[in-house]
Amino acid sequence: MGNLGLLLYGNLVLIVILYLYLNKIRKLIGFQLGMNISMLIGGFGAISTGVLLIYQFPLKFVIVTMITAVVGMLFGAIFGALFDYQTFLTGYINGLMMGMMAPMVGAAANNSVHFLLFIEVVFLFSLVLVFLSAKNT
Repeated sequence: MGNLGLLLYGNLVLIVILYLYLNKIRKLIGFQLGMNISMLIGGFGAISTGVLLIYQFPLKFVIVTMITAVVGMLFGAIFGALFDYQTFLTGYINGLMMGMMAPMVGAAANNSVHFLLFIEVVFLFSLVLVFLSAKNT
């Protein structure tokens, strides 16, 4: 479990690359797809961050929950701001809620590598789906 920090940075790099791509084509993306993108990135960004942080710092529940909630709110708000105010608000709220729940889910998983692998595979698959759906718009 020594490479969890590297995995966290890798997730962040993938999110930044997706943001830069979506920023270029944001005028072509409709309201509903923008809403789904902001909810997905805010939620999964918070879940993956929360699980990774609680695996690294297993007894720091309060600080990990606060960091994860802020990360989820930022991801959701930044991606939502690409589209409009309602999408901004939806991404922000979804990131907040998922950020509050993610450390609890990670703590309940008891450092399971299988659960972490599942979360990361679903996260990567979701990023690919967002990329393909935005590309085909």
